[in-house]
Amino acid sequence: MCEIFISADPELYASRSRSIRLRGVATSLRLENLFWQVLEEIGERDGLSIPQLVSKLYDELSEAGNVGSPTNFTSFLRVSCARYLQLQLAGRIPADTTVPIASLDSAWVLAPASGHRSRHLGVSSG
Repeated sequence: MCEIFISADPELYASRSRSIRLRGVATSLRLENLFWQVLEEIGERDGLSIPQLVSKLYDELSEAGNVGSPTNFTSFLRVSCARYLQLQLAGRIPADTTVPIASLDSAWVLAPASGHRSRHLGVSSG
């Protein structure tokens, strides 16, 4: 089992800091390169750069009253990446990266999966 994980490219788990402006304040976020890659893919689906996506997530999280310390926010970003990948594997987010995340019906994406796969892709019509 370990070979599957230890054979990963070390560059994927090397961490990197990026300076990002959140609500007008410059801050530095440190994540592993794999998470930066997933955030880039998520952002590209909706035409957002990583700083734009991270800022949008921060603002929405803040509006929901869930922003804690920067450490918690970086944890939130890691969990967001893992959820994105889990939802793709579950067929709730299309693997086709040309489908924007904003076009998906979030209620359908987050609904408990039934015993069979629905033909409905969770894409809203407007």
